[in-house]
Amino acid sequence: MADPLETLRLRLVGQVRDLFNETGQQPVPPSDEALFARDTPIRLVHADIVGMMTGGIRGLLLQMLHPAALQGVLDHSNFRADMHGRLRRTARFIAVTTFGHRDEAMKAIDRVNRIHAKVGGTLPGGEPYTAADPRTLAWVHVVEAQSFLAGYLRHVRPDMPYAEQDEYYRQFAIIARALGADPVPESRREAEAIFRELRADLKTSPEAREVAQLVLTSRPEGTPQALQAVVAAEAVAMVPDWARSMLRIQRPVLTALPARAATWGVGRTLRWAFRQT
Repeated sequence: MADPLETLRLRLVGQVRDLFNETGQQPVPPSDEALFARDTPIRLVHADIVGMMTGGIRGLLLQMLHPAALQGVLDHSNFRADMHGRLRRTARFIAVTTFGHRDEAMKAIDRVNRIHAKVGGTLPGGEPYTAADPRTLAWVHVVEAQSFLAGYLRHVRPDMPYAEQDEYYRQFAIIARALGADPVPESRREAEAIFRELRADLKTSPEAREVAQLVLTSRPEGTPQALQAVVAAEAVAMVPDWARSMLRIQRPVLTALPARAATWGVGRTLRWAFRQT
């Protein structure tokens, strides 16, 4: 007789995998010949689903405040019709480069570099832009790294030692440099300094606010509305005040504690299901 608890666990695992993989696409198998060794900071951080979901949304919100990053999305993607597909492809790239065999990781990086080389155009002010610009890529990377780590610290391991946090940045820097980003942080302090420097490049716009609303309200098929709402609320809570003001999104107040408790509970359940603890 089948174990009901094990049946529930397998069903939950299947639902999550369907959420992050295209139809018929298999999850990335963890490799002992990946770019990063097992149980190192980058693999621990990127393995936690709730931390990555909340951190990923935070990162997207901040990335859309960069005019060139935003214009690339507006000009070269169908994000309005395929927001979930775009998020799935990003999640797949993170999974392959973090957990997959190093050869597959480098192939994925090469594919993204070829795509970036073709993405470019003109900003509303008339200035040219390209997705391969090292400074634009630096902003995309630093907010992504900070956001994934913030999600992990908030929901999984708030006492993660600073040395391990610095190692996370050093590891993630390998991918960022392969993608052409510059400057690239290798520690928390460097990340904070680069973040402050690149903040001068940011601008708000109606388009940035539109994308922010789409990111916060888009609900992948099969995702419970309540889960989408608490994940979005947690992501917004991690966004700096000045960025929320630029995007005209409100910090959750009355829902903050319930959202935090709910995401903690979801995270604990998913870690049980995937046997990460």
